[in-house]
Amino acid sequence: MPTLDDVSAIAAGLPGSEERSSGGGRAWFVRNKPYAWECVPYPSIPEPVRQIVATELCIGVKLADPLDALALREMAPDVFLPQTTTWGEPKIAFRAASIDADHLAELVAEAWRVQAPRYLRREFDDRTA
Repeated sequence: MPTLDDVSAIAAGLPGSEERSSGGGRAWFVRNKPYAWECVPYPSIPEPVRQIVATELCIGVKLADPLDALALREMAPDVFLPQTTTWGEPKIAFRAASIDADHLAELVAEAWRVQAPRYLRREFDDRTA
């Protein structure tokens, strides 16, 4: 089961990434823009989703397109949660226990790519090519 430390390890390999506490949980930023975060059971989250977030580790990530969230939810509704809040859309939250390490790495890296400026994306691409 992936942990927040696994997210930290993935984020550590992404240029310009930094981890900090945010809203009662851990979050990862690039150029002060959040791209991944630990979900916290805020009162503004709908009750059924808040119960899930309160009882198990859930991670949120930024997405490029709202249709991506819809596709992920339809593909694996037991993994990807219904909408948590409207701030920061498009985004998706998922149950960490239900995702494998490769998919976690892909989601975090793609979320970083959504928020990272072009020069950092280019730096990452040059390193991994």
